[in-house]
Amino acid sequence: MTLVDPHGGGDLLPLLLEGEALTFERKHAATLPTLRVSNRERGDLIMLGIGGFTPLQGFMTHADWQGVCDGMRMANGLFWPIPITLSATQAEADAISIGSEIALTDSDDGSILATMRVTEKYAIDKLHECATVFQTTDPAHPGVKLVMEQGAVNLAGSVKVLSTGGFPEKYGNLFKTPKQTRELFIALGWSRIAAFQTRNPMHRSHEYLAKVAIETCDGVLIHSLLGNLKPGDIPAEVRAKAIGTLVDNYFVQDTIVQAGYPLDMRYAGPREALLHALFRQNYGCSHQIVGRDHAGVGSYYGPFDAHHIFDRLPADALQTQPLKIDIAFWCYRCGGMASGRTCPHTDADRLQVSGTQLRKSLAEGLDVPSEFSRPEVLAILREYYASLDSE
Repeated sequence: MTLVDPHGGGDLLPLLLEGEALTFERKHAATLPTLRVSNRERGDLIMLGIGGFTPLQGFMTHADWQGVCDGMRMANGLFWPIPITLSATQAEADAISIGSEIALTDSDDGSILATMRVTEKYAIDKLHECATVFQTTDPAHPGVKLVMEQGAVNLAGSVKVLSTGGFPEKYGNLFKTPKQTRELFIALGWSRIAAFQTRNPMHRSHEYLAKVAIETCDGVLIHSLLGNLKPGDIPAEVRAKAIGTLVDNYFVQDTIVQAGYPLDMRYAGPREALLHALFRQNYGCSHQIVGRDHAGVGSYYGPFDAHHIFDRLPADALQTQPLKIDIAFWCYRCGGMASGRTCPHTDADRLQVSGTQLRKSLAEGLDVPSEFSRPEVLAILREYYASLDSE
């Protein structure tokens, strides 16, 4: 039994130092000039640290940035769908010499996350990055907004990661590294694993997608985003509790592993679906469930754009393959969950299930049909919303 290889075909490449090397580098970092990183960059650093972005060794050069934007290939030919970059203001960049080292610090608490040897400083065409990665330059798009607000200069160079940003302390066993999920899959005897991406509690549609995957795979990794969310989204701790309850009550034992990862959403739609598949390959997943409007926001992407982008990939791009599933819903005439590929009935017979609608109903104290979400899950979510009302 073997798992898919880490991306790039080699071993996992975690950049997080340990033991004496970590102790030494922390002392050294305290002597270096500092640069505060954004929340998005912090998540990228932690992914570099735990090996989630294997085989990257740091932040991308201008040639890498250009190649990723224009053709989803780094300068060395490695497939990569979204630039992983670090920005600074012009004044900050002017104070940093090529070849020098800097300490990268958390924008929230100032703690040192990593050291970096700067090998290049370069300006980018931000609108070009947005047009290629997000397929829009609309400043109302949250991903576009972040790119346009970042510093004027990008810094490239290798990093030594010194911290996991407090994620293990905050989330406990929910936070798992690629090494840990791979070891767990092997212990379970799994080789075909489907990743399920979520930033929401799982409603009936999500449950259906996971169970469809279990029919053809050994198990499913329910992989929750632990980074920054949009206003109104449900915190990771509440999501994890709700998902755990769903798994305990409605899934066969040892068919689900629940874990979390430290990134923020970029809302890059199809390209982000590819990035998700790439780092899920590092986590040991052979497949990724791709449903409706994967990693989308608003109406910027078509409902199946994330399906179609996988069809255009060269054969050598990724080992992790998509499990493409149509829009799922409850059909009253079928008497259960179905999709557009299995249900012959009309919209009049269907109850569409969406996380946005569920959050709105819960926030407003409205009734939620049992066809929409399991009662055990609803009880946890209602308790959370009640706590907000009492604050």
